[in-house]
Amino acid sequence: MEDVISGESCGDLGRALCIITGASKGYGRTLAFQLSCLLKPGSVLLLVARTADQLNEVKEDIVTLYGGQNKLDVRCVQADLEKTEGVEKTLQAAKETSSSEMEHLLLINNAASLGDVSRFAQTFTDPAEVNRYLSLNVSAALSLTAGVLQAFPRRLGLRRTVVNISSLCALKPFPSWVLYCTGKAARDMMFRVLAEEEPDVRVLSYAPGPLDTDMQLQARRFSGDLTLRRSFCSMCSEGQLLSCRESGAKLMKLLLKDDFPSGAHLDFYEL
Repeated sequence: MEDVISGESCGDLGRALCIITGASKGYGRTLAFQLSCLLKPGSVLLLVARTADQLNEVKEDIVTLYGGQNKLDVRCVQADLEKTEGVEKTLQAAKETSSSEMEHLLLINNAASLGDVSRFAQTFTDPAEVNRYLSLNVSAALSLTAGVLQAFPRRLGLRRTVVNISSLCALKPFPSWVLYCTGKAARDMMFRVLAEEEPDVRVLSYAPGPLDTDMQLQARRFSGDLTLRRSFCSMCSEGQLLSCRESGAKLMKLLLKDDFPSGAHLDFYEL
């Protein structure tokens, strides 16, 4: 099993309901492990992804490492967030936790897809194709966040935190990445609006940097812009990609310190 827990962490995130989407592999998997050791006994860790087998493997490993010691309740939700039914299933699973028993609600909106990066903007003439992409990467994140906040409304003693796993692509255009850049930019603004509307909710958009994941492999293989593809290949060959653990550790420190401006976009390299 990969070593994903940072020994430098101190403090905790309280007795929490922690929801992580896209938790079966890559960055989401790493965050699940890192958060597990920061939750107080009685916490619930809700892992959401499309693949049941991988989810259950993550759960078993976490329970083996931390479940007995921390009395952590790890639950798996097999759900396709691209579909309304997936969002509803996730919300229903979250509602099975009593709000009165929790000190902290933490939602990590990590689930995302790269989209077709082999083509350029003028080739996306089919609205249905674009809508399918936005359904998972924008609509689901908003609907799930809204539903979770409604299910766990503001009350004395409950801290509420929403994290959007963002990207440099939310701020900078990448040729042949029109879907991904559009989705990330929309999500950043969506969560900035949420921070303005709900000042008691702690909102963070965290750009984790170029991670050594399957998504990066797709970027190196399929990016239609050759300059971009060569850049990613160089980063990989020169060892410039970040490990999920290294990036996740900075996010854990941000959550523990809890002094970021709500609604901010913070990048791994700025911290």
